[in-house]
Amino acid sequence: MSKAIIKSIVTIGLLALLMAAPVAGASVNKSVTIEAGSESDGASSVNGSVTVAEGAVVNGEVSTVNGKVRIRDNARVGEASTVNGAVSVGDNVTADSLETVNGAVSVGENSKIARMVGAVNGGISLESGTTVGGNVANVNGAIDITAAEVGGNVEMVNGNLYLRDGAVVKGDVVIEKPSFWSFSKKSDPPKIMIGPGSVVEGKIILEREVELYVSESAEIGGVEGVMTMDDAIRFSGDSP
Repeated sequence: MSKAIIKSIVTIGLLALLMAAPVAGASVNKSVTIEAGSESDGASSVNGSVTVAEGAVVNGEVSTVNGKVRIRDNARVGEASTVNGAVSVGDNVTADSLETVNGAVSVGENSKIARMVGAVNGGISLESGTTVGGNVANVNGAIDITAAEVGGNVEMVNGNLYLRDGAVVKGDVVIEKPSFWSFSKKSDPPKIMIGPGSVVEGKIILEREVELYVSESAEIGGVEGVMTMDDAIRFSGDSP
């Protein structure tokens, strides 16, 4: 399993342990909201959601164990994480990292994530103009990147990958072989689509067989592993 996802599990597992004994500023069974336009050092909950309202500034972390994390438009936060719940990010948001174990991560337009976006059991979506400085990684779930840029690798095991509308991956695309950590029972090979105008500056590294579709207008640095570029299905138009 990728180092990025190992880090995600360790980080969020430690969060769960810490949250079992609430500290000052933490809520146990209530949801927490940081009001629009306000400034905070951080917020956390155990069995509740955490919401950062529009334009708020959080100098620290926002986290929960059982609940959603919502970051509204134009907000700024450090790390945002949950164990059982989704992480939902609006437009023009600035964050350090976004992580969950069981839940999806969605990021709106023109947001900037300095380090990584990670999930274990859940999909990840990035919208137009968003940039991620590091890796985007999950184990079980689709990754959908639309006109956004990933500065590191895209790493996954079970699930489909879509690069759309000129998406850019500056590192490699790595499809890992299923292991103990890959809980999905899905037997069909993942579908990997490198759409029109999209770019993978590194290589597509395949540790398992996939359905690989590459647009005639896409650019990739090569295919290696259990498949080669000769196995790719080229297509014209928006999708295969």
